[in-house]
Parts: sequence; structure tokens; C-alpha cells
Amino acid sequence: MYSAILATALTGLTIVNAQAPGAPLPVPGVTGRLGDAEIVDDNVAGVTYTAFLPNRTTSNLRGFVAGTSNANGTGVNFAISVSGFPDESLGPFMYHIHDQPIPANGNCTAALAHLDPYIRGEVPPCDPTHPETCQSGDLSGKHGNVSGDPFNTAYLDLYLSTHQGPASFFGNRSIVFHTRNATRLNCANFSLTSGNGTGANNGNTPAGNGTVTGSNPVPSPFTGGAAVTFVSAGAMIAGLAALML
Repeated sequence: MYSAILATALTGLTIVNAQAPGAPLPVPGVTGRLGDAEIVDDNVAGVTYTAFLPNRTTSNLRGFVAGTSNANGTGVNFAISVSGFPDESLGPFMYHIHDQPIPANGNCTAALAHLDPYIRGEVPPCDPTHPETCQSGDLSGKHGNVSGDPFNTAYLDLYLSTHQGPASFFGNRSIVFHTRNATRLNCANFSLTSGNGTGANNGNTPAGNGTVTGSNPVPSPFTGGAAVTFVSAGAMIAGLAALML
């Protein structure tokens, strides 16, 4: 039975998403306790939230992650440019939107777990062929791990929001980069850098006003997601066993 489940996972994985040697594989069909993530189609165009990785004596990682609402209101276009990763033996390097912002002291662990409004959890790993079943904040799970240094990429994510209110809103949260074993390398808060992040499109023609307005309230801690980003083979086996019950 185990072999059948693993074979299905291997067959369904058509997008390359580098995993650590011996790391568990995605299992198709796994979704959140609240269902699959919904496509966000009411973003106001021209709204950008950007997280700039700060200078740290403990990390050489620098760069930014910017998310801009799509022109048609559906999803968010991300542009990422980051460099200064440690030795590649510590990879693959991953990055996620986390539930909480980084405090003034810069403590990356205060970001808590990944943004996970559908209570999907991290076991088994995200299947990038079905991004709607992944944690909303699992950017590298949905779109691929860091693939080089410097790392530059861009893509459209359909499941995140640039306006306040929905649980999929990321503008008051943070981005965290980490190693294979979940060591957090650097982190930063998103802040509004363009547009009006306080309103929704509500079916009207998307339009941004090009000015930075509104504020980002601190989100209430979400306790439904897992607090770590790396799972052992033992944890994966436990997850597979649960599927057999």
C-alpha cells in the first residue's frame, strides 16, 4: 500500500521542486481542513507590497521580494531578487510567507508558521502540480526552491491577496528564507510600496491610484499551521499511515 501511494506521488509530480536527499514526496489529493485555496480575483491593480531583507551580521542574504496585484485583479505577480546564500550543501533553500510580522528586534522565529488559512499543514509537502492544495504562503513549494545564487525569478500566484481583510492578505506579514533543516537565514516584513492596499475590486475594473495609502494592522496569530518547514522521513511515514486508515 505504501508503494502504491508513493508511486502515485511520483507520477503526479511533473514540476521540478528540488528536495533534500531522502526528503518526503508530495502526495496528490491532500488539501486543507477548510478545503482548497480559492483563487483571488478581486485585487485592485497597481498595489505592491515589498519585503527588503535587512543587513545582518549573521547572514549575507540580501535582496527583496515584491508582490504586485495582477492587472486583471486575479492573483499577485511576484518578483524576487536575492543573493548571498550560504554553502549550497545547506540547501535546497526555501522561502515562505509567514503568518506574523518580524518584531523590531529582528527575530525571525517570531514570524511563527507559514501563512496557512486553510489549515493544510506542512505534511506531506506541497504538490506544485496542484498549488490550490498547498499552504497559501508556501511560495517555494508552489513555484520552486531557490535555484541559484543570485536567485532571480518572477511568477503569478493566484491564491494571495493585496487588499486587507481576507486571510490570504500578505501585506501585514513577512517573508522568511531558510536552509534545508529549517534554519532561518534572513527575514523581512512586507510594506506597501505602491497603490492602495485598503480596498477590494468587488467586480469593478481594477485600478490603482499609484500612491501609498493605508496601514497594515498586525494579524492575529494563526495557530492552525505547522511551526517548522522541514519534516523527517518518519513524519512522512506517519502521514502515509494515516491515509491508510
